[in-house]
Parts: sequence; structure tokens; C-alpha cells
Amino acid sequence: MCEANAYLIKDGQEKLIMEGVDTLRPEENGIYLQDIFGGQRTIKARIKEMNLVDHRILLEEE
Repeated sequence: MCEANAYLIKDGQEKLIMEGVDTLRPEENGIYLQDIFGGQRTIKARIKEMNLVDHRILLEEE
């Protein structure tokens, strides 16, 4: 499986915001995330790091 967990850095702390992310897309109003069950979320952030070997997406709040 190639899904990843998405974390948001806020106030210097990492917070898990979505598990099992399989779609990540930059959009005009932020980053769109969709999980394997069809759950969707758009968050105002930028991609800080993606480590797909560790199944980890790190976003930084804008």
C-alpha cells in the first residue's frame, strides 16, 4: 500500500490531520487531501516534506 499519513506543523508541533492519504493536490485555496475511504479535506498550508518510504506527508501552516 502506498498511502501516507498527513501531519500539519502548527505552533512548532506536528499534528496528525489525516490518515491513509492517497491523493494530494495543490489548489488555489490550499492543499487538497483525500483518503482511501473518500474523505476529503482542503487545508491552507504548503508542503514542507514528503517521505513516501515512511508514508509521511508534512505540511506547514500558511
